[in-house]
Amino acid sequence: MGLHVIDEAKRCLKCKTPRCVKGCPVGTAIPEMIGMLLEGRIGDAGKMLFDNNPLSLVCSLVCPHEAQCEGHCVLAAKGTPVHISSIENYISNYSLDMLPLAAGVGDCGTIGIVGSGPAGITLAFIMALKGYKVTIFDMNDKIGGILHYGIPEFRLPMEIIARLERKLIELGVVIRPNVLIGPVLTVDDLFRDGYDALFIGTGVWNPRKLGIKGETLGHVHFGIDYLRNPGAYRLGDRVVVIGAGNVAMDVARTILRHGVRDVTIMARSGRERLSARKYEIDYAEIDGVKFEYYKSPVEINAGGVVYNETALTPEGITLVEGSRGLLEASAVIIAVSQGPKSNIVNYTEGIQIDHRGLIVTDEEGRTTRPGVFASGDVVTGARTVVEAVKYTKQVAEMMDAYVQGARRGTETEAEV
Repeated sequence: MGLHVIDEAKRCLKCKTPRCVKGCPVGTAIPEMIGMLLEGRIGDAGKMLFDNNPLSLVCSLVCPHEAQCEGHCVLAAKGTPVHISSIENYISNYSLDMLPLAAGVGDCGTIGIVGSGPAGITLAFIMALKGYKVTIFDMNDKIGGILHYGIPEFRLPMEIIARLERKLIELGVVIRPNVLIGPVLTVDDLFRDGYDALFIGTGVWNPRKLGIKGETLGHVHFGIDYLRNPGAYRLGDRVVVIGAGNVAMDVARTILRHGVRDVTIMARSGRERLSARKYEIDYAEIDGVKFEYYKSPVEINAGGVVYNETALTPEGITLVEGSRGLLEASAVIIAVSQGPKSNIVNYTEGIQIDHRGLIVTDEEGRTTRPGVFASGDVVTGARTVVEAVKYTKQVAEMMDAYVQGARRGTETEAEV
């Protein structure tokens, strides 16, 4: 591993205008990172990466690098790009536990964070380092949100999330697990108890249904639910996964790792039009996942999935008349999309949502209720981890300005 990373680092051309940096959503200083590594300053490189992106280690494993930093590397045009993800992973993995982090001095205020996914963890690190007292509330018993309960262990080892949790605790962040904000403890309760500002980063955990007959049958499940605890499911010996995105690929590959040998993904279009990353499709095929293309589910019954064949026409994907068939399955898993839960907005006045149930914010993360901010998938819909980090960094600065402005106003009124 180490020799490979050094070899890759030496391939960097140190471009005067590094396209790789422009391709990174958080603008990671990649040439500087590589330079520090080659100079023997791996600790400095790790600190720089963390300061720019507290989830650098996570992103080195789960980012779509082929579309971002590595896809923009000038070497990619005529050959193989520098394997930036491996270099970042090596540095971040080595340095995370040794990072010299210290909570900010003074009392900047008190922040409540609802949800401990990528956005919540990022905000907790930033605000604690600034000097805020931070409490994270999460409905689960482990932090991480989608990182822990939605990304399979073979893609993102859970030990990484545990290490991040230890760093948060070292900074004084308080974590309250198994607490669902909304029906019992409310946003109003949090403000009553002295929180200066609140952040909502609860992600998207409601699976979208297909709206076809058979979705309530006992052998039918939803992908996002399955990934939370795969060991709880008895799927039989032949599983059909309906969906064409990255979650569907994760579900199918996880099923194989739990002993089912016959796993098929059903998609309405062809391989070239799947929404999943090509990288994920390739790995699914290597793992042994089968694909049934140009099939649209119309019903689920005890025998499997009833479908109509589809065809690609100039107008798009259309149904082929008289082409109904049955894809046999002992279990069916639906993995087409997710939306947000409504626990908070149903019990809180003043927080506007859009037609999809996503929280409405301005460009700086302010919701329609003063003092409440939001970022991540609960605002944008399902996106990448690095995008959650990017927007949460902007929200953190606005939250800081909001709290400090409010405190100055309070102090001025007290003096008068």
